[in-house]
This record gives sequence, structure tokens and C-alpha cells, in this order.
Amino acid sequence: MKKQLLALVGVLSLILVAGSAFAQSEEVRANIPFDFVVNKTTMPAGTYSITRTGITSDALAIRGLSCKAALLVGTMRRSSAKTNDRSKLVFHRYGDRYFLSQIWVEGSDHMRVLPKTNLESEVALDLTSKDVILYASAR
Repeated sequence: MKKQLLALVGVLSLILVAGSAFAQSEEVRANIPFDFVVNKTTMPAGTYSITRTGITSDALAIRGLSCKAALLVGTMRRSSAKTNDRSKLVFHRYGDRYFLSQIWVEGSDHMRVLPKTNLESEVALDLTSKDVILYASAR
């Protein structure tokens, strides 16, 4: 009986550790050297942490570690053909304006896509977009 109880505790511990490792791998940290737009909010340059909120599977929290910026944003989850080898943030750049577009997490087989806002659509009418990729660290 004691052996069964110990085995059960061991299995439950492994499940908890695996679950917490997965949750931690969903955090991405990056030093963004330029101001950027998410939704309708301009975020200042700085170091940011991006994590799942737990409210819904598509909601992410973007928090400035070097500034007092914070934002909750809805995303769409898209499958990737292969497992991501590095965490990265993809921005659409129009002139000197940057819009956060995608979030890739190392070791995951999906990415998060932020919907194009009305502001980005307006800017895109006058300027051509160029993708800017910043590599980040998964925590």
C-alpha cells in the first residue's frame, strides 16, 4: 500500500513538473530597441516579457521590464510546419513605425499572430511593409 502511494505521489509530481515547465516555456523575453505599436498602444523601447495570461488560451500579457508599460492583447494561434528552433518577435515596419505582428516560442509547433489594426492598415496605404525579426529568449 505504501509503495502504491509513493508511486502515485511520484507520478503526480512528474505531471506537475512537466506542466510547470510547459507554462514557463510560454514566456518570451526580448530587448526591443525601438518604440512599437500593439493594438492602439505605442510601447516604448525596452526589455519586455510576453506571457500567456491563463484567462483564455489566446490572451497574452506584454509587460515592460525596463519601463512601466503593460498591455493585455488577444492573438490567434497558428500552426507551424516544424518546431520553432528559436524564440522570436516579428514586427511589420512602415518607415519608422513598428507593429508587433508575430510571436514564436522556441520548442513550440505554433506561433501567435496579432491581428492587423486599423492604424496599421492606414499606415500600410502609404508605405511598404518590411518584416523586422528580433530573437528572444524563452523562459
